[in-house]
Amino acid sequence: MTLFPFAEYWWFYGGFLIFVLFMLALDLGVFNRKAHVVSFKEATIWSIVWVTLALTFNFLFYQYASTKFGAEIGTKAGLEFLTGYILEYSLSIDNIFVFVLVFSYFGIPPKYKHRVLFYGILGALIFRAIFIALGSALMQFNWIIYIFGAFLIITGIKMFFTNSEEIEPEKNFLIRVFKRFMPVTHEINGKDFFVMKNGIRHATPLFIALLFLEATDIIFAVDSVPAIFAVTSEPLIVFTSNIFAILGLRSMYFMLAGVINKFYLLKYGLAIVLVFVGLKMVWLNPLYGGHFPITWSLVIILGTILLSIIASLIFPAKEEIVHEENLKE
Repeated sequence: MTLFPFAEYWWFYGGFLIFVLFMLALDLGVFNRKAHVVSFKEATIWSIVWVTLALTFNFLFYQYASTKFGAEIGTKAGLEFLTGYILEYSLSIDNIFVFVLVFSYFGIPPKYKHRVLFYGILGALIFRAIFIALGSALMQFNWIIYIFGAFLIITGIKMFFTNSEEIEPEKNFLIRVFKRFMPVTHEINGKDFFVMKNGIRHATPLFIALLFLEATDIIFAVDSVPAIFAVTSEPLIVFTSNIFAILGLRSMYFMLAGVINKFYLLKYGLAIVLVFVGLKMVWLNPLYGGHFPITWSLVIILGTILLSIIASLIFPAKEEIVHEENLKE
């Protein structure tokens, strides 16, 4: 049984989507009407805005749940949202590594990166909503919990021992299929995703980069959506925390793109988090009578991410040390 069934809270989902679309329209139509290079200061301000909005929503949601269901359930629901948000926000950092590589591979000019990411995030919102709806339906069956949990454990272990720093868009199935139906030009024509050449519509590198980012996000969603269901079984909490994390991803990219490689141990922290949430689904939840303490989950997830970031700064990668020494010389 869910505390917030869709049939009863359809108005909340609708209002939340209207709010999201309004913020996106404000972002593209007012603050980023003209293509420009997003500065670190601007990205930081927007990151603070998105995090503040998420935490404000978290507080209001906690207040509402406490009033309707009592303080104990309200606190639990509030902590579940916060833990889910931190989990999804942390896992989305892995996307930034891909963004850096994709933009470099296709040679996307800095002033057009925001446009590509804007539509990429818009597509991600749609795909996440679909995945969450499917996940919510599948979670009604107990056996699917163990499948999701095992998948997360395997994914975490694989992430820990594999290197995913290279991308090969030309081998991507979706891009290969797309090229069979539409010609692609290697020339960037301003901010356009498509251009006419000799009377034939061609896709530009901006659109191919966007297509590759969408395909990549689908892969990431396969990991992140089951992961948040390990934190909460409430579709409303899964949906809202996931969306807030995605909305903040674009500004986080512009804030961290230049230094993301310094946090080379973050990948291992994320891998440990995936293994933990997988174990939570298949072992820890049953061990604790159906639900592992949410406060412990919050501390473990947040602590693991922070430790991996701090460790990356204390013990920089060898190539980073060599690069800094060369700069000094």
